[in-house]
Amino acid sequence: MGRKQNLTFPGGIHPTDGSDKELTANAAIRPYWPHTVTILSEQTPGAACRFLVKPGDRVKEGQLIGEPAAFTAAPLHASVTGSVLSIKEVENLGRRGLACILRREEPHTEPDAPYLREPADLNGISREEIIRGIREGGLTGMGGAGFPTFRKYEGDRPAETLLINGAECEPYLTCDYRLMLEESLPLINGVRLLKKAAGARKAYICLEDNKLPAARRLQNVIEQTAASGIPDAEGHLEVKVFPTRYPQGGERQLIQTALSLEVPMGGLPLDVGVVVSNAATARAAADIVLGGIPLTRRVVTVTGQVERPGNYLVPIGTSAEDLLRLSGGLKAQNCRIIAGGPMTGSCAASRRGGKDGLFYVTKSTSGILALPDTAYEEQPCIRCLGCERVCPAGLVPYQIDFACLEKDFDLCERLYAGECIACGCCSYICPARRELTLRTRLARDTVKQRQRERKAENT
Repeated sequence: MGRKQNLTFPGGIHPTDGSDKELTANAAIRPYWPHTVTILSEQTPGAACRFLVKPGDRVKEGQLIGEPAAFTAAPLHASVTGSVLSIKEVENLGRRGLACILRREEPHTEPDAPYLREPADLNGISREEIIRGIREGGLTGMGGAGFPTFRKYEGDRPAETLLINGAECEPYLTCDYRLMLEESLPLINGVRLLKKAAGARKAYICLEDNKLPAARRLQNVIEQTAASGIPDAEGHLEVKVFPTRYPQGGERQLIQTALSLEVPMGGLPLDVGVVVSNAATARAAADIVLGGIPLTRRVVTVTGQVERPGNYLVPIGTSAEDLLRLSGGLKAQNCRIIAGGPMTGSCAASRRGGKDGLFYVTKSTSGILALPDTAYEEQPCIRCLGCERVCPAGLVPYQIDFACLEKDFDLCERLYAGECIACGCCSYICPARRELTLRTRLARDTVKQRQRERKAENT
C-alpha cells in the first residue's frame, strides 16, 4: 500500500475536522426496500430516457424499462418487482420531468454468487463483453457526475492507467467508505473488470488518509487475489493513500496527485492515458458483468441533523422523505435538505417545520444531508484573493464573478471560466459570503454552450 505525502494538487481546502464523517463512518450498510419507488427518466439533468412500460404493466427487478434518448443517458431498469402505477411528470430538485412510479409486490432477494466471495476468473470474459455489459446494465458514474460509464472505455485508445476514486472527499459522506470496507472482494473484482475494459497495465485505488481501515482491507484482498493462482489477477493493482484535502476526489485533482500528470485544458483524462471511475461504480460493474444484475440500487448516506445518521442500501427511486423518516427524522426545525454533499450537492428544501417536497434517489445520489439553515447576505468583494488561492483549477473566481454579473461572457471565456469544476472552494473561503461558485458555474456552462454553438456553425 503506497502513501504519498508530498505530491498534491494546487489549491484546495480543509473544510472540516473529521467529526462530520464520524457520524456515519461506523454505521454498517442497512438495506431498505420501500413500498413504492419513483424512477426518474432523467437520472442526470439533460440525460433523458424514453419509458418502455405503461401503467398496469407487471415488471421484474432488473427489467429494462427505459432506453436512452440522449447521448449522456444510460438504460433504466426496474429497481423492484411489481406493477407500474403511473408514468407522470414530477418535480425533482427544481426540475420537472417524467417518472415511472412502481409498486413493490414481491420481497427483494439478495444474490448469492461466487464473485461475491472469491476472486473471479476473468479469462473467459473479453474487453468487448465487459463494455457491452456495463452499457446494457445502465452503469453510470456513481460519484456524482452520472455520465454513462461505457463511454469512458469504448474508445480505440487503451489507457495506460486506471484510477479508482475512493477519496470520497465531500464532508459528511461515508457511503463509499462503507462499501470499500464491507464489499471489498466484489469491489476488487469490479476493479479488475474495469482495468481489463480500459486496456490498462496498472490500476490504483486512491483513498484519503482518513480511510485507513478501508485501505488496509482492500490491500489485503488484492494480495489474496494475486495469490489465488488466477492468471489475470496478477496484473498491477495497488492501493494509494493521500493526505486528506478537498477536492481530492476531483478527476483532474486525483490524476495530478496520483500520477503527477495534468490533463490539458479542454481535454479528457484519456489524453494523458488515464481513465477514472468511482469505487461504487467498480462495485456495480461486478454485479452487472459477473452477476447479470443491472444498476438498480445504491448505498446512500443519510446524515447531519437527523436522529440516527446511517448508510442505507436502497433501490433507485427511493424517496428522500422515506430515508429521513427511517433515520428518525430531523433534530431541528430549521434545516436545509441537500442531495449529495455540502460542497457540491443541490439544496432540495429549506425546512421550517413544513412538509416541503423532497427528491428521489438516482444512480448518482450519494447522500441526503440535513444542515442548519442559516441566513446571510452577500457583501462587496474585498479583493482578499482567497478564492484565487484555493481554486484547484487555477482560476480567479472573483474576476469571473464580476464578469458574469455584467453578462460579459467574452471576458468569462478569456478568464477560462470553462475550466471551473464547481467544487465550492471559492464560496467556502469567501469572507464576504459571495455566491462565487453559483456564478462561476453559470459562467462555465454559458462559455461551454457558446463553444459548442461555434463548433456547430463551423462544421
